[in-house]
Amino acid sequence: MQDFQTYLEVERNVSSNTLKAYISDVQEFISFLQSSGLAKSGRGIKNVEAEAVRAFLGHLYRQKVKKVTINRKISSLRAFYKYLLRNGKIKKNPVSMIQSPKTEKYMPTFLSVDETFELLNASEGKNSLDLRTRAMMELFYSSGMRLSELAALNVTDIDFNQQLVKIRGKGRKERIVPVGKMALQAIREYLGKTGELRKNIGGNVFAEPLFLNSRGKRITTRSIARFLDQAAGKSSLGRKISPHALRHSFATHLLNAGADLRAIQELLGHKSLSTTQKYTAVNINRLMEIYDKAHPRAKSK
Repeated sequence: MQDFQTYLEVERNVSSNTLKAYISDVQEFISFLQSSGLAKSGRGIKNVEAEAVRAFLGHLYRQKVKKVTINRKISSLRAFYKYLLRNGKIKKNPVSMIQSPKTEKYMPTFLSVDETFELLNASEGKNSLDLRTRAMMELFYSSGMRLSELAALNVTDIDFNQQLVKIRGKGRKERIVPVGKMALQAIREYLGKTGELRKNIGGNVFAEPLFLNSRGKRITTRSIARFLDQAAGKSSLGRKISPHALRHSFATHLLNAGADLRAIQELLGHKSLSTTQKYTAVNINRLMEIYDKAHPRAKSK
């Protein structure tokens, strides 16, 4: 397991969340084998058959585990046994013939432009907490970054002159995306308010990280989600808003304005274009209207 973890970290270069999930999934499978009696003497984790994997999946289904989670666990086991096979620890992969269940199609939740502005204007105070929430929301919507990417930002990742932000995404891959003037102004105001706090913790206004908690430490993703939820409560939206709703709104609004799908893919940091294409389904009615107006054979005269 230690060797597999090193392989994931060094060769696969997976994110910390993916690493934690893969190791946890394999350990869960080991525990299942032991508790069910399938890991008998001489037939441990390296010598299981496909039937044992199917029994594990059956156990997950009985526990009513979501299909998307089951798919991740299959991916974890598939990666583990591929690693063992590549290193000569096993002769055949028991997961190679296991099919992943079809998951429900996920449609991203997004806000209209007016709703987005309503949310962004919800934190209008000038204290450090309100300025921090405003800066986080503006940066979310301006760049389309993920929640974890926002929490990982350092002050030096913001290039105020070039109006760019460097983002460390999944698999520790970096990308540079543009950021709007409104977001940059909100960040400047927040940094100005927290300059004294940064000096007190032995740094300066340009010290990392970008967003701090009350103790001067890097803010957590859970705290960011809570502050955005509080901002939604102050607005007139009348419903909870997840941090990713701003990411989805960013992509949907760009697509509505005619942005190229591949450009949106690069901005979002999607590995596959098929992941980005879900946003086209969100606005299919608008696309049909454009098609009807633009295509000469769309309607009979």
